[in-house]
Amino acid sequence: MFTGLIRDVGVVRSMEGGRLVVESSLEAEEGDSIAVDGVCLTLVGDAVGTLAFDAVPETLARTSLGTLEPGSRVNLEPALRAGEPLGGHYVQGHVDGVAAVRSVEAEGQGRRVWFDVPPSLLRYVVEKGSVAVQGTSLTVAALDDRGFAVALVPHTLAATTLGELAPGASVNLETDVLAKYVEKLVARP
Repeated sequence: MFTGLIRDVGVVRSMEGGRLVVESSLEAEEGDSIAVDGVCLTLVGDAVGTLAFDAVPETLARTSLGTLEPGSRVNLEPALRAGEPLGGHYVQGHVDGVAAVRSVEAEGQGRRVWFDVPPSLLRYVVEKGSVAVQGTSLTVAALDDRGFAVALVPHTLAATTLGELAPGASVNLETDVLAKYVEKLVARP
């Protein structure tokens, strides 16, 4: 489990044949779970200053990881350990799908970003509810029939890759898992 609070921004060194290698200052051990742009991956190798992961075809088909190139920056969060504070929201690292950035506008010291979301996922998004975008825990600021907006504060813009978003960019989206469970329970005969 993750919290959506990014601990490091890494730089992709390589992405070949599903093997992702990222430069990072995170300390981790083989077998550890690390969310890379919100996608829970298992660490398969580490050398000083790098982390290596295997992304299978299923992961590449459902996320934006397949578009990563050397030099791409990625949000990184190690899995929450027992006893650590839960500061964001409950994030599984199981990306529901990919959303597209509709617009980015300055708003005071921060930015308002609108995302276009597939209808199959938008039904799980509520105003003032939680979502994870590129693994970052965010609060939904507004909704319309095509998607939702978030208000990014200066800290989030500086400490994650979200400050680099531009219209048309693809982002990994994880909706609140509680909404999916409620829907399933309500639908039961």
